[in-house]
Amino acid sequence: MRLSKELRAGAIARAVQELQDATDLIDELAARRLRVNRTDLRCLSRLTARGPLTASELAAAAGLTGGAATTAIDRLERAGLARRVRDEADRRRVLVHLTDKADQLSQEIWGPIVTDALTELHSFTIAEFEVIETFLQRALDNQTRHADRLRCSSPR
Repeated sequence: MRLSKELRAGAIARAVQELQDATDLIDELAARRLRVNRTDLRCLSRLTARGPLTASELAAAAGLTGGAATTAIDRLERAGLARRVRDEADRRRVLVHLTDKADQLSQEIWGPIVTDALTELHSFTIAEFEVIETFLQRALDNQTRHADRLRCSSPR
């Protein structure tokens, strides 16, 4: 039996919600293991994805105010997961780098997840990759747009 487009869309929406909930659980367990809060974990994620960033770049990437980012960086430094390093090219700039400890712990936590995900991805064709990439980019654009909407609207 073939599902209608509406039923298929609903099934995909439910699958995305389940994936978000499973990812949220992994994030919660990872934060506990790293002994950081979820904001700090989001900063670690942005540094992992983008490499060293200034405090203001990290704030923008993590959706934080400058003060909140500075506080998170301070906590990450105390935990031995990040360090501030003066930029060699521009000594006025200070970049936040992940430490070797952060890299090691990230590999322990997320390495097996990435390995399994890559194994699954290799089962798809190039044409299917294009559809997946399109869907994920549109989903990201949607989430970003609605995060901005919620950020800009005042609570009732």
